[in-house]
Amino acid sequence: MRSDQIKLGAARAPHRSLLRATGVQDDDFRKPFIAICNSYTDIIPGHVHLNAVGEFIKECVREAGGVPFVFNTIGVDDGIAMGHTGMKYSLPSRELIADSVETMLQAHCFDGMICIPNCDKIVPGMLMAAVRCNIPTIFVSGGPMEAGRAPDGRKVDLIDVFIAAAARQDGKLTEEELAELERLGCPTCGSCSGMFTANSMNCLCEALGIALPTNGTLLATSAERKRLYRRAAQRIVEMVWQFERLGPGHGLLPREIITAESIDNAMVLDMAMGGSTNTVLHIMAVAKEAEIDYDLRRIDELSRKTPNICRVAPSSHYHVEDVHNAGGVHTILGAIARGRPGLLHLDCMTVTGKTLGENIAEYDIRAQTASEEALELAAVTAGGQRNVPGLSVPRKARSIRELTPEQLGFDPYDCIREVENAYSQEGGLAILYGNLAPRGAVVKTAGVLPHMLRFTGPAVIFESETEAYQGIINGKVKAGDVVVIRYEGPRGGPGMQEMLAPTTAIKGVKLDDKVALITDGRFSGGTAGACIGHVSPEAAAGGPIALLEPGDLIEIDIPARKLNVLVSEEVLAERRKRWSPPPPRFVKGYLAKYARMATSADQGAVLRWE
Repeated sequence: MRSDQIKLGAARAPHRSLLRATGVQDDDFRKPFIAICNSYTDIIPGHVHLNAVGEFIKECVREAGGVPFVFNTIGVDDGIAMGHTGMKYSLPSRELIADSVETMLQAHCFDGMICIPNCDKIVPGMLMAAVRCNIPTIFVSGGPMEAGRAPDGRKVDLIDVFIAAAARQDGKLTEEELAELERLGCPTCGSCSGMFTANSMNCLCEALGIALPTNGTLLATSAERKRLYRRAAQRIVEMVWQFERLGPGHGLLPREIITAESIDNAMVLDMAMGGSTNTVLHIMAVAKEAEIDYDLRRIDELSRKTPNICRVAPSSHYHVEDVHNAGGVHTILGAIARGRPGLLHLDCMTVTGKTLGENIAEYDIRAQTASEEALELAAVTAGGQRNVPGLSVPRKARSIRELTPEQLGFDPYDCIREVENAYSQEGGLAILYGNLAPRGAVVKTAGVLPHMLRFTGPAVIFESETEAYQGIINGKVKAGDVVVIRYEGPRGGPGMQEMLAPTTAIKGVKLDDKVALITDGRFSGGTAGACIGHVSPEAAAGGPIALLEPGDLIEIDIPARKLNVLVSEEVLAERRKRWSPPPPRFVKGYLAKYARMATSADQGAVLRWE
């Protein structure tokens, strides 16, 4: 075993002496050493319960015959970091997480790893480390938050609070109304309840094959998540012993599971469920880490073939708990497999030891082959109590087939549609190109109103996210405008801030159906509307977005995949002669280092070493 380097032989007596001080016993030195890579922290709702999760998994690993060792990573809560300098650290934290996980795995020679992420930068950071170190690994998230319940029965979430905050500043909401929504929006532990980036990434891990079925949708509060964690612990010990016996090439290593084909599967899921645009950024970064040739054009090709069959908040009134009751990730994949045969690579191996196709057969609750466990887990519903502890809410129904649409409060066949009844016959994300985005830009089409798919308007330019937010709430943006927020890319920001404050401000002042927004920054998964991000190259790298001037007409044509400024090449060339990069916003500390090494979004905003 890999861990034999630190535990066997006379020369390793000092190592064993140190290990004994941690509680390792004589008979443990012949067992697999399993890293439990946790992301517990008290300040993130999606992670506040992960201390208990880590301890439970630790017990389960020991019961399964492994020796567990827990370590923790950092985490940034994007919602708390939003709207101030803290958000600049969010995306860069992904690289710190990847490096710290690599450091722990390589320094201590672990045989296998269970990753416990939840929120958005933590998931891809751990994925990047997993393919970098390439030891048997399973992902099990902390699970999604329950949606909030308003007094009128309407489900609400964090994005409703952001919108309300902007509406309050614009005088469209009372202080009492805002305070009530503030108390309702985030009722429990777990990753925020819409299909925002965290839940998108945790769902994509199922399609990638690196996480167990139900990982992305089973509620954080549910006692049934213990079943998921116990299975992960048993399986990781099995995988280590299998790898010891069989060696590489048997679908047991991250680089054997995360391939170009399994990334296709993940992006098909993303298109089908209209996930966050951030998934594109993170999947590109994981692909580069795994040395897989994967680009934005391949993603757009998949989008043109993939029907959008599921829309979740902020693109609809459905939340992740509803998607779970409708069947979850594998029911979405099952609908795609039925309606678009050949689109998914069903023979891709997964951490269950079965192929994706076999997992779909077992966990697609609309299939005749659905297992009893799949039907039981799909019956998990919200507890409806504020601040209920994680892993504590019992399942009330024996099987999802016992719950009628009336009892669920929605039609599962509308929440997850079959292909013939899709919202659109193309996917929920699209890649745009043009003289404003020579290397691409990303838009969540699932969140764009039909009349906004084609839009032309004059540029109203802001040089930062903060400036844009103030400009929007103070009336500088009018119906028909195109808001431009630049110098917020990976290098320019630095750190590629999410534009959730400006986009929710646009909603708050009732302009979301009347203006578009483009940026070299990125968006929260909670963003909806004609919002185009990841414009590449970014302004700080001299991309065309840096050459825009107020009043320039910007043409957006999402069906044609175009993003252009209606200015001649000669005029742009003349402007380029006059352009010079602004001074860096940070000259010391981590952000200064990050800005010097960061690539544009089309490269996944990874760090370049040459």
